[in-house]
Order: sequence, then structure tokens, then C-alpha cells
Amino acid sequence: MATFAVAATAYAGRYGIKAWQAFKARPPNLRRFYDGGFQPVMTRREAAQILGVRERTPSDKVREAHRRVMVANHPDAGGSHYLASKINEAKDLLLGKTKGGGSAF
Repeated sequence: MATFAVAATAYAGRYGIKAWQAFKARPPNLRRFYDGGFQPVMTRREAAQILGVRERTPSDKVREAHRRVMVANHPDAGGSHYLASKINEAKDLLLGKTKGGGSAF
């Protein structure tokens, strides 16, 4: 019985160490959320934060990030129409397609 307890403790310790290493290996932007709402007029900095890219990211990377974020927040998949409009606005701003009108909301 004692060997079973030692084996279970070792297995639990191994699991804990692997979980801690996975936690430490996460990208820094997943560790904290942005404290604050949207700005009245979206800036390039805010658009980059929404899509999780840098302000001077190439257009193909912006489209890839837009697709990834939109899949997670699309209204047809239970996401918010407001967030979807902000995600689209961020993509348009970073690609230079914005007309300065802001979101529909």
C-alpha cells in the first residue's frame, strides 16, 4: 500500500511540474487582459492590440491575425456583433482601408 502512495505522489508531482512549465511558457499577451474599454476613435495602437499584432505588421500577417480573432468571436458562432465590428475596424485601419467613420455601434 505504501508503494502505491509513493507512486501516486510522484505522478501528481510530475503532473504539477509539467503544468507549471506549460503555464510559464505561455506568451505574455495571454497572461493579462487589457484594463479598459475601446477608445472613441480607434488608433493604430488599439487596432494592433485587438488583433494581437504589432503596429507595423505586414498586411498578410494582419489578415491572418484577423481571421484567427474573428473565428473566436464571430456572431454566427455565438460571438458579439459589437466585437466583430471592432475586429473588422481594426483590420481595415491597419490595412489602410478605413474611411474614418468608426464602427457601426
